[in-house]
This record gives sequence, C-alpha cells and structure tokens, in this order.
Amino acid sequence: MPTIVPFETLTELFLNLSEKHKGKDKNQFYYKPTPDTPYKPIQWDQVTDDVSSIASYLIEKGVEKGDRVGILSENRYEWAVVDLAIQLVGGINVSLYTTLPPHQSAYILQDSGVKIFFVSTGFQLKKAVEIFDDCEDLSEVIAFDEPKLEHLQEENYVRMFDDVLLDGGKHLQKNWDTIKKRTQEVEPDDVCTLIYTSGTTGKPKGAMLTHHNIVSNVKAATQHIYWDHTDRLLSFLPLCHSFERTAGYYAMISSGVEIYYAESVDTVSKNMPEAKPTIMISVPRLFEKMYNLIVKSVEEGSDAKKAIFNWAVETGRKYSEGKRGLVTLQKKIADKLVFDKLKERTGGHVRLFVSGGAALPPDIDTFFQCAGMNILQGYGLTETSPVMAANKPGQEKIGAVGTIIPGVTVAIQGLENAEMLGQISGEDYPTSLSTGEGEILCKGPNVMKGYWKNEEATNEMIDDDGWLHTGDVGKFDDGFLKITDRIKHMIVNAGGKNIYPGPIEDLFKTSKWIDQIVVVGEGQNYMAAIIVPDFEAVGKFLKDQGIKFADNNELIALDEVKDLFKKEIRSFSKELASHEKIRDFRLVADEFTVETGEITPTLKVKRRVIADKYGHLIDDIFNEDKD
Repeated sequence: MPTIVPFETLTELFLNLSEKHKGKDKNQFYYKPTPDTPYKPIQWDQVTDDVSSIASYLIEKGVEKGDRVGILSENRYEWAVVDLAIQLVGGINVSLYTTLPPHQSAYILQDSGVKIFFVSTGFQLKKAVEIFDDCEDLSEVIAFDEPKLEHLQEENYVRMFDDVLLDGGKHLQKNWDTIKKRTQEVEPDDVCTLIYTSGTTGKPKGAMLTHHNIVSNVKAATQHIYWDHTDRLLSFLPLCHSFERTAGYYAMISSGVEIYYAESVDTVSKNMPEAKPTIMISVPRLFEKMYNLIVKSVEEGSDAKKAIFNWAVETGRKYSEGKRGLVTLQKKIADKLVFDKLKERTGGHVRLFVSGGAALPPDIDTFFQCAGMNILQGYGLTETSPVMAANKPGQEKIGAVGTIIPGVTVAIQGLENAEMLGQISGEDYPTSLSTGEGEILCKGPNVMKGYWKNEEATNEMIDDDGWLHTGDVGKFDDGFLKITDRIKHMIVNAGGKNIYPGPIEDLFKTSKWIDQIVVVGEGQNYMAAIIVPDFEAVGKFLKDQGIKFADNNELIALDEVKDLFKKEIRSFSKELASHEKIRDFRLVADEFTVETGEITPTLKVKRRVIADKYGHLIDDIFNEDKD
C-alpha cells in the first residue's frame, strides 16, 4: 500500500499534507495559464497559504461550522483551494455542475441554504447574478475570473477571488485561533459535502456525505488500486461528481499524486500528450470515442492496413490470455505497428485507465486489453461515496466491475421475493461465489448519512437493516460483480419478457455509424431504437458516394442513410435473443447533450426525457406496425 498521511477527516488530510510537504518544494497541482503555454506547477506551500487565506475570509464573513458554501466551477486549482478551506472551517461544500441552467442552480442553492457562492468564469457569474435575488440565504458571490461584462462586477455582492485572497490573508493572524479551534471540532461523522444527484427523474436530491464516508472510501480504493507520488493524473471529470471527487482528487493528493487540470472536457485529447499522465479516470464515453476514431481510421485505410490491424488485435488477445513464446515477439511487433501510436495519443505513460459512472461496453473493454491498455472498470453511486467495487490491475475481468473493496459489503437480493442470493465483503476476496440476478445492495462506512432535508427519500434508499438499495440489477460471477442494468430501465414487452436496454445499447455503440442510441419498446411486440448517427462518419460515406446534403436533417432523410442503418441494425441484432432484437429505428438530427436535457452531467441518458421529446417518433414506429 502506498504511503499516505494519517487522517480521519478531510480537515486532517489538508493539515497533515501541509505539514508533511512544508518547505519541500512539493509540486501538487498543474494548470495552463493560457492554451498555448506549457503546464505550470503549484507547490504545497502556496496551497497552504491560499487555503488558509480563504478560510480566514470565510471566518470574516461569518461562516459557521455546518454552514453551506457553494462552488460553480470547472476543474481548476481554485476549486481545490475553496474546497479545502471549507473543510478547514468545518463548512459543507455544495458544488454544482457548470452545465446546469439558472433555475436548477437556484433550486440547489435554495434547498441547501448556501451562504457564499464561488463561481469560475463570467458566464457562470452571469448565472449567479441572475438567480441571486431568489436565494435568500446567499450573501455574496465570488468570481475566480474577471468578467468581460463590467456590469456583472458592479453588483455590490460580487467580489473577485484575488481580492478575497488578499483580504483573507490580511486577517489571517487575527482569525488563526478560530480556524485552529474549528479544525479540532470537526468529527468524522460530520457532513462535509452535499452532492446533488443529477437524477434521470425528478428533482435532484442532496446526498449527505460525511468525512468518514469519503475518507474510508479513499483509503479502501487506494488499498485496492495502487498509486503513489510517482504518478500524475489528468483531471477532467467534474469535481462536483463523487467519482472524481473521491478517486481523482482526495485519493490522489493523499498519496502524493500530481494533478494536472485539463483546460476543458473538450481538450482532453490535446492535454494528454502535454501532461503525460500515468493515471486517467474517466467515464466510458471517452473510451468509446477513442475506439470509434481508431475503427474509422482503419476502415478508411487500405486492405493491408485493415489486415495488420486485425492481426494486431488478435495477437493482443492471445497475449492477454497468457499465451507467450512466439506470441511475445508478435506482440512487440503489433505494438510497434499499431498500439504504440494509440499510446502516444494518451501521452505514452498511462499505466492505469479507471472507468466508472456507467457500464463500459465489453467489446471496447476487450479492445483496450488487447492493446495492452487495460481499463479498470469500477462501480458505485454518489450515495456510496462512491466506490463499491473495482477491478484490480492484472486481475481484470471483461464485463465485470470488479471485486468488492475493503470495508464494504455488497449483496444481491432477488427481485421477485426479496430473498438474499448472496453477499461478499471486501475482506472475503478471493471467492468463487456466483449468484442469480437481483438488486445490488450495499452496506459499509461509505454509505451516505441520508438525503438533505428529505427523510422520505432516505428511507426509500436505505432500509431498517442499513442496506442501501442501489436500484441496479446485477450478479456475482466467481466473486466478480456484474451489472445488468437499472431496475427502472427494465422494459417489459407485450409478451411479458423483461428486457434490459443497457447491454443492447452497449453492443450497438461499437458501430462506427452510431454515436448514441436509446432502446424503446415498453409494452410492445418488439424492440426499437432512437439513434443519433455519427454524423462525421456518415457524412464522409455520403461524400465518397457523391451524395450531397445541406445539414443533418437532410442527411437522416436520405434513403441511402436509412438503408445503411437497416443493414447495420440487422447485422448487430444477430447477436441478440429474439425478444431483444431491434426491429425498427428512427434517426434524429441532434446529439443528446446536457445542455438540451437528454443526458445528465455524468452522461447518463434521461430515458423519460427522450421518450417525451421523441414520443412522436416512437409512436410512429409502433403505430406503423398496427396499420
């Protein structure tokens, strides 16, 4: 296990790291001052000074223990500074997704009673100014960046972060005794953050995570998957999400891992070669895009290129299965001809890919394993801080989310009669337990305290015996946890068959023509799908055929495109059971995005929104059959 500082709260984590690295020129965070400049380091001594100054400012502004302080910002150094300052004074971090519209941001600020609100850019400041009067507990907004629109800064409740740093620093000596007293008052069972679930249905709920919830998860994850001070991470998943917060932030700094902040989610491919990370924590969408780009490149190449690629993948598969001898030499050739180019795109140093937040399609998992770039798939919920299970390096199982982490117990409960089909604690590994499918339950120090001001929702999630009901369906396979789908996502067809759309969608996501897909068919005689084409790939196909189109709407209306997708759907459906096959589909011209509301900030599909927005297309599919 890596050497980490001792800590039982996040407050202790900061204090002990500051003491450990004091005067030792320890580089911890890296950022890019401008897009064209190299990464610049920030040392722990500066972190200590900045966090202490912000903590002093919060004391000056009357922030008491348990008060809520909001953050609306992309991943950046200031986010970490404000968060650590909040922990230092015993406050509660309420952070928001930058993609949330003003009314949803206002709801979270109102529900949590945020007192001071930190925002990043002028765009986010504009949002904060728009909703300020609707949030009665909110007294001040602090912006990291100078806004281009001067009138935003003229509001008497708006302050600039640099000014706040200076003010806090001036009063630090006066406030230090108060800060020190606050740090001593923080207990492991105190709530340290409210993480509002983005939710695919209903209003978001604030999961109350305690210091003990997160600290226990950090220690268990670090014991399960090794990282240390020689590693560096490229941070780009939203820090307001529990996955990045625990695994990509607290777990990293506790082990001395250097954190490089991506300029944005859109610049990850550009920043990887610049930062040269050894660890990448991501959601499946990144791996899907990387895979599809590679497949497109191969499909557009010569027959010789295709043959070399297929040979390299097959060689990688044999090598990953443990075959050696001649295969070892062939793998070196395959790396040189094919896989080293892929590794260069990631900076050439990645040793750990960690995937969570959604299911990773098995075909994509297999491809990366063949390339010698194994992905450690994990599983958890916001409400479990978040990690419950993860694959270990060298012990990965395709299609599984791994073994249970130390200190956590996971059980499978039958869907029909609530019978416990089996359970595994992290200490039980290895085990040969296999079970039937059922709902995944969790018990352990990582389980949240409850939902903020929502006892009813808390009682629905956590039963009287302390089991948290995830709403996910899964099973144990030789001790490895496998996820089937969400209970709420289950489709019951006209014949009464239960169909989980997730695995079907994962299969189709490997098609080079498909960008996004949602399976539909509740109460119907067959399954159908709403599909967002990969417009770049389809567009090139049409141009190569000499077929012109003005925009995406014209593209999806072309008979050639419909025929292309009919053939693709028919080909992929051969791998499915009869009741799972996609019999019809409709193409849509607009990508599902967070901004337009079809997916959550963690890139999960909001099926109800899709059903409402494209209800006319779904009706058209199934009414056509009746006609």
